[in-house]
Amino acid sequence: MKHFAFHWLAVSSLFLGLLARAETRPQYGGTLRVTMYAAPATLDPADSRVPDSFARRSVASLLFDTLVTWNTGHAQPGLAESWQSSKGNQRWQFRLRHGVKFHDGTALTSDIAAASLRLANPAWSVRAEGESVVIDCDEPNPEMLAEVALPRNAIVKRDSEEKVSGTGPFHIVEWQPGKKLTLAAEEDCWRGRPFLDGVEIEMGRSFRDQATALEVGRADLVEIAPEQAHHFPAARGRLVNSAPIELMALVFARDVSSPDEKLLRAALELSVDRGSIHSVLLQGAGQPAGSLLPTWISGFGFVFSSQADLQKARQLRDQVHTARVWTIGYDGADAVARLLVERIALNAKDAGLSLVPTAVGASDLRLIRIPLASSDAWTALEGIAAQAGLSKAKNNGATVEELFAAEQAALASQRVVPLFHLPVFYAASGRLRDWSLRADGSVELANAWLGAAK
Repeated sequence: MKHFAFHWLAVSSLFLGLLARAETRPQYGGTLRVTMYAAPATLDPADSRVPDSFARRSVASLLFDTLVTWNTGHAQPGLAESWQSSKGNQRWQFRLRHGVKFHDGTALTSDIAAASLRLANPAWSVRAEGESVVIDCDEPNPEMLAEVALPRNAIVKRDSEEKVSGTGPFHIVEWQPGKKLTLAAEEDCWRGRPFLDGVEIEMGRSFRDQATALEVGRADLVEIAPEQAHHFPAARGRLVNSAPIELMALVFARDVSSPDEKLLRAALELSVDRGSIHSVLLQGAGQPAGSLLPTWISGFGFVFSSQADLQKARQLRDQVHTARVWTIGYDGADAVARLLVERIALNAKDAGLSLVPTAVGASDLRLIRIPLASSDAWTALEGIAAQAGLSKAKNNGATVEELFAAEQAALASQRVVPLFHLPVFYAASGRLRDWSLRADGSVELANAWLGAAK
C-alpha cells in the first residue's frame, strides 16, 4: 500500500509540474478586454485634430507599424530593414522590408510609405526611390530616426473614402468612434500571428469605472490615475508604471509683453508650492519639476529648481505697481485639474497675485498635460515646444551642451512653467501575461496572451 501511495504521489507531482510548465508557455486564443479614458474620434495616427495620448499610441501600435522603432536610445528595424544618412544627416534613406502586406491585402510599397509620411509631415520632402523611401531635410536632422519612430509617423494606407489600413498585428473588425474598437488577430502579419485572437477596447471610461471593471472581471487591462495608484489594492491586479513621461505645466497664451509682466511671471513660478501639491493632491505620484524634460531623459533635469520661494516671489511682485487679474484655465473633465488650479491660485494669492480658475473659454494661462513624444531628449523637447507655442530649437549636433542650452532658452521665454513629471499607470488582471510598457508610455500587446487567472 505504501509502495502504491509513493508511486501515486510521484505521478501526481509530475503531472502538476507539467501543468505548471504548460501554464507558463504562451497560449493562443482569447479576447483581451481593455478600457481607456481617451475617446478618439479617428484611428488615423496622422490626424492632428485628435490630441496625443498614451492610449492613442497603444491603439496605433496594434494596427500600424513605423519604419523603425525607438527603444532605450537606439533605433531598431521596423518596416524598414535598413537605413543610412548622408549629406551630414540632411538626407535619410530607408530600405523597405520585403513581403509585408497591409490588412486589405495590398503589398507595402515605397510609394505608399512616402505618401503616408508626406501626409503626416507636410513640411518634409519625401519621395519613393526604388524599394526605398528618401527624406531630404533643409538642415541636419540627427534625430530623424527617433522622429520616424513616432506613432504619428506610422505607415498607413488610406483609400478614397479615407479608410485606413495598417500592417500591425491586429486588424479592425468594428469601429464606433470614441466608444468602442474591436480588433482581430492578423493571421499573415509580417511579425507573426499574435497569441490573442482579438482585442476589445472600451473608450471614454472614467478612471473609477475602469477600476470597477477590472475588479468585477469585465476588463483585463485598465488605466489608473497617478493620484489613485498609491491606494490601488494589490488584490485587484498587477499594477505597472512607466518612468515619468508626462509633463504637467502652466502654459501662457502669449509671450511676455513688458518688463513688469516678466517679473509677475517669475513671481508666479516661485509661488507654487509643488512639494505640498505633490504630497497631498497627487499622493506622491511622479516628481515635482523645474525642468521641461525629466532627468531620466535629459540627464540634467535636477539642475532646474522646483522649490517655492514665497519671500522672493513677494519681492518681485512688489516691484510692479499694478498687476492684472489672470485667468487660469483647466480641463473640466479632469477631476484633479480643478483642485490643482485652485491650490495654485491660493499659492499665487500668498505672493500678492490674482488668479481666477476657469474651465470654459479662453484664459491667460492654462494647466495642461503634455505626453512626452519620445524617450529621445531632442524629440521630446521639440514636442513640448510645439504644444507650448515655443520656437523650435535647432539641433545640428545633438550634444548635451546644446540640449541644456535649448531647454534654458525655452524656460527663459517664460511661456511655460513646469510643475510635475508624471508616470502613466496600468493595472492588469491575473490572466494577462507577457505585456509590457514602452518607454513612451504606451502598452506593448503584440506578444501578450491570456492564461488562467492567478
